[in-house]
Amino acid sequence: EAVVTGWGKIDGRPVYLFAYDFTLLGGSLSEAVAEKILKVMDLALMTGAPIIGIQDSGGARIQDGSEALRGFGEIFAMNTIASGVIPQISVIMGPCAGGAVYSPAITDFIFMTEGTGQMYITGPDVIRAVTGEEVTHEELGGADAHASRSGVAHFAIEGEEATLAEVRRLLS
Repeated sequence: EAVVTGWGKIDGRPVYLFAYDFTLLGGSLSEAVAEKILKVMDLALMTGAPIIGIQDSGGARIQDGSEALRGFGEIFAMNTIASGVIPQISVIMGPCAGGAVYSPAITDFIFMTEGTGQMYITGPDVIRAVTGEEVTHEELGGADAHASRSGVAHFAIEGEEATLAEVRRLLS
């Protein structure tokens, strides 16, 4: 499936995480992907440890129909249950579209990698088709757009290694 889940320690502090794998069907969310994410989120809640989501997903797996959409709804519900209970951190390192952007938007911290991290409901091609407006991926939902204009992202950082280093620093 298009997600890897697990647990580990950052500076001796237990953490749980999930990472979408864009190389598998665009990191799209299926029922099985949602179940894996929900399980690791539940483990984080049970232990009181932070949950880190490394986001790189094209949204719902359309072939799975309403089951994929239901999976997003269950993840959003788990985000609200975890709110104020455990730290929730989203790391946007690649393109995230559709349902994949709602969960990060309701987490405590959003780190975006400049140049590769993007968040938008729908991409530039649809914007052009519907409105006739030309907009780039970066203008529409890049790290700078969200860290300096929309306010969705808390941190815009150059490079993946530096982005992950800042997440570790936050948790240290």
